[in-house]
Amino acid sequence: QVQLVESGGGLVQAGGSLRVSCAASGRIFSDYAMGWFRQAPGKVREFVAGIDRSGGRTFVGNSVKGRFTISRDNTKNTVYLQMNSLKPEDTAVYYCAAARSDTIVVVWAGYAYWGQGTQVSVSS
Repeated sequence: QVQLVESGGGLVQAGGSLRVSCAASGRIFSDYAMGWFRQAPGKVREFVAGIDRSGGRTFVGNSVKGRFTISRDNTKNTVYLQMNSLKPEDTAVYYCAAARSDTIVVVWAGYAYWGQGTQVSVSS
């Protein structure tokens, strides 16, 4: 089992920045590729960004490309999502997830473990 706890969400004005974190426990963190997803009310869960086990490779979704960055610190068992130039349409609950995979996983079904989510709200 892997336990994931997100933190750092909140309310920010459009154009602002926010960093959310996800702390993992329970298994060897570096055995897992990590991802961030988001879900807004009435919408399907959307892939935001993914990172491989070492942190050497990342991939971000088209809707956040150039604005969001994913990173991880395997010494701290933590994955981060830095969000810049935030827009009201970025408002959602943000979830981190862990996948036992050697490569980045972009589909939610590929992840075995999920956090409880953290709310990010962007005002116009």
